[in-house]
Amino acid sequence: MTTQVINPATEEVVGTVPSTSVAETDAAIARAHAAWPSWRAVAPADRARLLRRFAEAVDGDIERLARLEVANSGHTIGNARWEAGNVRDVLQYYSAAPERLFGKQIPVAGGINLTFAEPLGVVGVIVPWNFPMPIAGWGFAPALAAGNTVVLKPAELTPLTALRLAELAREAGIPEDVFQVIPGKGSVVGERFVTHPDVRKVVFTGSTEVGKRIMAGCADQVKRVTLELGGNNANVVFADADLERAAATAPYAVFDNAGQDCCARSRILVQRSVYDKFMALLEPAVSGVLVDDPGKDGTEMGPLISGDHLEKVRSYVDESTPVAFRGNAPGGPGFWFPPTVVAPVGPDHRVVTDEVFGPVVAVLPFDDEADAVRLANDTEYGLSGSIWTRDIERAIRVSRGVAAGNLSVNSHSSVRYSTPFGGFKQSGLGRELGPDALDAFTDTKNVFVAIEEL
Repeated sequence: MTTQVINPATEEVVGTVPSTSVAETDAAIARAHAAWPSWRAVAPADRARLLRRFAEAVDGDIERLARLEVANSGHTIGNARWEAGNVRDVLQYYSAAPERLFGKQIPVAGGINLTFAEPLGVVGVIVPWNFPMPIAGWGFAPALAAGNTVVLKPAELTPLTALRLAELAREAGIPEDVFQVIPGKGSVVGERFVTHPDVRKVVFTGSTEVGKRIMAGCADQVKRVTLELGGNNANVVFADADLERAAATAPYAVFDNAGQDCCARSRILVQRSVYDKFMALLEPAVSGVLVDDPGKDGTEMGPLISGDHLEKVRSYVDESTPVAFRGNAPGGPGFWFPPTVVAPVGPDHRVVTDEVFGPVVAVLPFDDEADAVRLANDTEYGLSGSIWTRDIERAIRVSRGVAAGNLSVNSHSSVRYSTPFGGFKQSGLGRELGPDALDAFTDTKNVFVAIEEL
């Protein structure tokens, strides 16, 4: 059985990929399990050297990887180059980890107490379609560095770059069974990661609904999970902020990747006294977003991933939706939707309460600091957000008050490979990236050595 890969900008078939069966999944897991003892036994310096070679192989292939992502996912070429570079950087960052998986010597009576960071075994990584390259790297790089073997399932819609990364790993000298990519259905491959006893951890990025099912399934075997799930993030703009800058950057905080981003700031909360001024500044900024062929340099937003997803996004903006203004989008083939600003709108409108996962943003007023925090937290999610103010004390107070795992003050940055990333509430469980991620791929072993007194 095969799956057609569709270019979302043209609706043309760009390739076919075999779908892995349950038996083939079991075989891949068995190979990874058999390879684990030898991989964990590789000297730390040698494992680090292999990861650096992998990073170098990715670096030499960035343009090819980027063009694959443009064709497969509709990402703009600028974004796709950054995403391939992020895989390189994450590999380079975690290449330092094998020689720094420090344990502790803890003072105790009667002997010496040591701790060791032990790898878990086989790790199953389930990658979403919205950021196929970076999110794959966030899973496999720290897992491999910690001495685990990895079986990775890319999303059915976007398998091409993951398959290319597996080829680059082979070229770099990573043993074939240590890092495997097996495309297929979530109900087949992903489900087997959850139920197979030799898979000791599942890393999943995707919807909260599916994440809950994975978490429940893993509980049966007390299997470790890292979950990065949904988001409905607030961009909070206070009256004392640099309004011109806040308005100019707001579109890119939500329309980047056509809004298909768990970190998208899809709710803009603006202090009431400057609401009208902010909206007047926001309209030309939205009109200026260049939505075009994603393969062209300079394009700032491409298409949605599929026809089904286009219809889902359209369902949020019907004739009754109060649209303040829109940007532009190409006509003809492709799954295009224009940047859309919804206002005035109440906090109970589904554009506000749901994760639209498209280029749609709602703008709501707030009265004071307490009201801003209340509105920002009025969601089951807690992944990211932004706070715009010149008052540093307010910035700290609001940052502490907003229940989200990743916040930016006077910017929209959410992800750096050297800092932890993850969500509060129903946005996820555990942390990826930074030094914290390694804890998610190891177990702490405590060893006491009795020593007789002289």
